[in-house]
Amino acid sequence: MTKPVWLGAVTVLALCTLMSLISYGTRQSFGLFLIPISADIAGGRFEPFSFAVALQTVVIGLSVPFVAIMADRWFGPVRILMTGGALYTLGMVLLAFSTTELEMTLSVGVLSGLAASGCGLPLVLSVVARVAPEKHRSLWLGIVSAGGTGGQMFLVPFNAQMLKVMDWTNAILVLAAIIFCIVPMAMVIGRAGKKSLGQKKETRSLGETLREARSHRGYWLLCLGFFACGFQVQFVVTHLPNYLSDMGTGFTLGAEAIALIGLFNVIGTAIAGKLGGHFQKKNLLSLLYLGRSLIILIFFLSPISQMSVYIFAGCIGLLWLATVPLTAGLVSHFFGPRYMATLYSFAFLSHQVGGFISVWMAGRLRDATGSYDSWWWVIITVGGIAALLHWPIDESVTARPVEETSS
Repeated sequence: MTKPVWLGAVTVLALCTLMSLISYGTRQSFGLFLIPISADIAGGRFEPFSFAVALQTVVIGLSVPFVAIMADRWFGPVRILMTGGALYTLGMVLLAFSTTELEMTLSVGVLSGLAASGCGLPLVLSVVARVAPEKHRSLWLGIVSAGGTGGQMFLVPFNAQMLKVMDWTNAILVLAAIIFCIVPMAMVIGRAGKKSLGQKKETRSLGETLREARSHRGYWLLCLGFFACGFQVQFVVTHLPNYLSDMGTGFTLGAEAIALIGLFNVIGTAIAGKLGGHFQKKNLLSLLYLGRSLIILIFFLSPISQMSVYIFAGCIGLLWLATVPLTAGLVSHFFGPRYMATLYSFAFLSHQVGGFISVWMAGRLRDATGSYDSWWWVIITVGGIAALLHWPIDESVTARPVEETSS
């Protein structure tokens, strides 16, 4: 029986992009619920819910490698995506019915963090890498990465509108229903990508691949570079509004800048994915990190105005997550797509650690000195170091072939 046209690789690409949008957009929306949830559960104190959201970030970073190994070695990515979507839905439902700080922390920080690691970008990218045509793989990874920021552009305003017309508990339940859509989408992905996801047998085991990665100089340099990515972007998205407030512009301009970054990131990430199919990815990454540092340097040294902030947001947005398709593409290039979920997850962990250190230390510095000026120089320097780290990566070594099993 001929498989329907819609059950093809393009369908997988579209659904994975939607998954990325839902997962990332949900995480970016939690700040909208800070005031109403804190008022109802924590007596108006912001720290408990802030801690729960911060805990979720740490849980995601630490659990992604283990979840990826389960996907690559035992259960396959489709089952993990379905489980992640179901648990994420449960976490949101439990949040809606939480009445204590402990219940709130367990639902948002722990359960939702574990769930998000099962339906977030590392797993989704690994699925797309397996089904994408070789010559279009980098572009497809860029499209899915851009989908994450699409969630920032569309789901965040949607949640804000819901909070205007209903209380936060009902808004969370609506969000839970949206998240649950990940489950049937994963089921369709399993059918549409069945050949690519289930009929290739890698000549190496996961353990052999991990041992090879451990001694692969280029992979280590790639992970260190991704540390710098998280170090830069998490500082900007977290502290830019407060920095602009310190400079006398108020918080509103900072919020507008973050939204503008998201808009331009959709364009920049897709372009980076396209360019990655025509030029050496490691050279593009070097230029990207160098470009980030130069943009930040010019912004920091220039007088602050509404126009300078808008220009900065647009320029840095073009380079914002453009690292993702190039980094993921190199991982697939070095080791093949079979175990990409696991291998990319370690790079993603490095990214999360970089973001955590930068956000935390920048806050401490701001409290101690009343200024972010010294940390801007650290951010600029780290980008320059990342540019140097990517340049010596040897991109000539390609992945070993896979053996096709009989269908």
